[in-house]
Order: sequence, then C-alpha cells, then structure tokens
Amino acid sequence: MSATTEDAAPAGDSSPDARADARWRPAANPWLIAVVVTSAAFMEILDTTIVNVSLPHIAGTVSASYDEATWTLTSYLVANGIVLPISGWLGRVFGRKRYFLTCIAMFTICSLLCGIANNLGEMIIFRLLQGFFGGGLQPNQQSIILDTFEPSQRGKAFSVVAVATIVAPVLGPTLGGWITDNYSWRWVFLINVPVGIAAFFAVTALVEDPPWVKREHERGDWSIDYIGLALIAIGLGSLEVMLDRGEDEDWFGSPMIVTFAILAVVGIIGAVVWLLNTKKPVVNLRTFADRNFAVGSVVIFGIGAILYSSAVLIPQLAQQRLGYTATWAGLVLSPGALFIIVLIPFVSRLLPKIQTRYLIGFGFFLLGCALLYAHTLTPQVDFTTLALMRAAQTAGLAFLFVPNSTIAFSTLPRELNPDASALYTMFRNISGSIGISLATAAVQEQTQVHRAYLSQHLNPFNPNYVDLLARTKDSLAELGRSAAQAESAAMGMLNQTLNTQAAILAYLDVFFWCAIAAFCVVPLTLLFGKGVAGGKGAPAGGH
Repeated sequence: MSATTEDAAPAGDSSPDARADARWRPAANPWLIAVVVTSAAFMEILDTTIVNVSLPHIAGTVSASYDEATWTLTSYLVANGIVLPISGWLGRVFGRKRYFLTCIAMFTICSLLCGIANNLGEMIIFRLLQGFFGGGLQPNQQSIILDTFEPSQRGKAFSVVAVATIVAPVLGPTLGGWITDNYSWRWVFLINVPVGIAAFFAVTALVEDPPWVKREHERGDWSIDYIGLALIAIGLGSLEVMLDRGEDEDWFGSPMIVTFAILAVVGIIGAVVWLLNTKKPVVNLRTFADRNFAVGSVVIFGIGAILYSSAVLIPQLAQQRLGYTATWAGLVLSPGALFIIVLIPFVSRLLPKIQTRYLIGFGFFLLGCALLYAHTLTPQVDFTTLALMRAAQTAGLAFLFVPNSTIAFSTLPRELNPDASALYTMFRNISGSIGISLATAAVQEQTQVHRAYLSQHLNPFNPNYVDLLARTKDSLAELGRSAAQAESAAMGMLNQTLNTQAAILAYLDVFFWCAIAAFCVVPLTLLFGKGVAGGKGAPAGGH
C-alpha cells in the first residue's frame, strides 16, 4: 500500500480536495521511494561521525592544531542544529520536494568543496554550509515516508529509516578510519559526491508532493518569523557550541562555555515562550498536545542519548586504553550493526501483534541488561567480548527506534507531520550531542576519582605493591637494564597499569549509570496510548 488514506481527510468531508486527497497514490513504488530518500539521509547522518577519526590528518594538511581543527565538527553541528527545527517551515515555503532536492544538491556540492579545501577557514565555512543544507534531509525524508505510506505500513517503512539512523553512526568511524588510513582524508568528503548525484536524480524521478502539500505551499502566507528564527538560532546554536567544545574548554571553568550556556538557556526558553504565543510561528510547538507524539519525543531523546554515547564509549575505550587502531575500534561496532539489520525486520513483524508501548518498554529493559553486561568489563577484555557487548546493546535498540517512530506519529494530524518530523529529528540529534558530552565528561571525571583512590595503595607500607614492584624490577634487570633503569621503568609500568585500571573503573561507572537510565525510562513507556501502532487501528488516546 502507499498513500495515507486513514488520515487523508476528516470523516464526512466530501469536498473535492478531500476526495482528491483520498484517491492520491504516489506514481512510483513506495518502497523504492523510501530507499531513495533514506539514502540521502544516510549520507548526512554518516557525515556526523565519519570525520572524527580524520581530524588529526585534516589538521596537518591545513596547518592547524587539533583543537582548531575540531571547529570543523562544531560548525557542522551548529548549523545542523539550527536548521532542524525549522526544516518543516522551509519545506512549506519552497515546496517540500524542491527543498529536499536543494538540500541534496547543496550538501553534495559542499562535500566536494570540503574535499578540496586548502586551509582551515575554507574548511570551516564549507562544513557550516554542509551542516545547514544537511539539516533539511532527515526531517523531510521522514515527512515523505509519513505521507507515502498508510499508518498500517509505517512500521515497515520506518525499518528502512532505522537502518540508516542506527547503522550510519556506527559505520562512520570505521569507514572514516579505513579511508584515511588507506587513501586520504579528502575522500571522506568526496565519497558523498557520487551518492549525492545518484540520490538527486532518483528523488527527481520518483518523489512527488501530495496534493495537500502542494495546496499548502500555493496558498501559504510565508511571512518570516524573524524573532522565532533568531531565538532558535541563538538557543540551539549556543547549545551545540557548548556541548561540542565543553570538554576541550574545561566546561564551566571556561568563560566562553559559561557565556554560551547562558545564551542557550535564554534562547531556548525565549523561543518556547515566543513560539507558543505568536500567531504564525516558524515551528508549531502545539504538536506536543498529541500525547503519543509528546511521549515519543521524550523517548527518542533517551534513545538518541544512549545510541550515540554508547557508540562512542566502546571505540574510545578500545583506542585510548586498549591500543586499538581507529579501524579496529570501529570494527568492534560492526557485528552490532549487522545484528540490528537482522533484528529490525523481526521487530517490524511484531508491531501489528503486540502493544507498541510494551515493545518499547521491553527494548529499554533489554538495553539496560546489555549495559549491565558491559559493566563486567576488565582490562584484559578481548575483541570478541567487546563486540558482543556492543551487539547486546544493539539488540535493545532494535526494539526501540521503529516502534517509537511508528507510535509517535500514529495519532498526529497529517498537517502537523512536517513540524513534528523536524522536532522529532531535532530531539534525537541534540540528545546525541548531550549523551556524548555527558558520557565523555563522566569518564574523565571518574578516571581521576578512581586514580586518586587507587594511588593511595601505592606506598611502601603496602606489601602487595612492594612485592609487585620488586618482581617487575627483577624482570627488567634480567633483560639487561641497570638497577636505576629497571626501577624507573618499573615505576612507569605500574603507573600505566594504575591509569588503565582507573579508566576501566570509570567506564564501568558510566555503563552502570546508562543502565539505570534505561531502566528508568521503562515506566514512561506506559504513558503511550494503548494499541498497536503498526496495525489497522490507531492507538487510543493522545490528543
């Protein structure tokens, strides 16, 4: 099946427009449309993580420090975060298909410009533009899928979206590391060019705006809500800068971070108050009056935070503490990505048979158990165990993304889909930034705490420490080291062991806290309306 018929028009509405809406079907195969629009979004999601491992190489090429090079990440995230919530409005102003094609074309051109950039200034500007146009891809992709498929088919359609949303952040570091190690960092950007060109022509040929989208564009009053736009730009832009630069700048010990934090709070609160009270807001926050969408937005915030932070924690541990290369650290995530591709179709088949909220609750419970399993981490952990830990986490994620996306939009009026898609994607992306920032900051903080505690045992009055130090010195002396060299090397080795153990304990703490957070979300899933989002009937409640 294809177009949305259940919510095509209000019951009893026999106007010509309502009858035309009810008869509308996309000319192309809906599944082909889903794959095509998702390929464009996949390209953009991949770019949020693929560049990270290439930063040292980029810094060297453009004669910049690593800290300066990180602004290529920050600029992308800032522009992306600002555009996400207003992408529904931009789609109405320019026409959804036209805006989607513009985003694909400009994202592709900016990728080419990033790939041939010769200095840091050029790179930052091109990444800023890339994030600006990339921000419109995910929300419009979701809107197109919502209008292309009937509610009973959306669960299966969102399975395609889930593969892109969950697999792309996992694939990014692995692919970026492999390309950088074997070719050049420039190809991290240049690979977008053929994909973008193919997606542009495929969308041109297959995607069409439904009649209700065309009518809204043709009769709309597109006066610009300058105040709403400014507040969103200040609030979300400052939030992204704070989250992305906080760790490097010592968080609130930095006047810059304090300034951006204040601007973020003022901008976000001001935007919410303004958007709720102005007559023609740039984004309609009243979408949250729908209970299922409001709960779904809270849940996707949790999913995004856990998805992105857990995708960073394990590779970070592998690289920084276990000596893995960027490529091998990325490969630790690969079995989990394959696992989720297998599980998502299975979960989609369960959607019409089990209450959706129970599936989501089970997913968070499973995720919490997997994070507790990661709490068994030791300094001697091997590649297989790390891969299994990540695979266990993806099993929980498979039960979360598709059911939550399906039920979140199940009772929402069709005319709110564009703004809802923009807000839903914004929640997922911002929660990812928050999750990564909090997780990495917690690892650093807890490492220092555990190191301070463990170092208390390294003293001449501890017989275990004295015995270990003596045995290490004897082993080094047997290798031909002098007494002084052996003692210095032994102290260095024990210090390295201390740092590794402190870091492992810190990761255990963070995995445990993530597990508790996952378990705490389980009761919230009962706030969803009763019903089966993937079935013929919409879930009850919600308005």
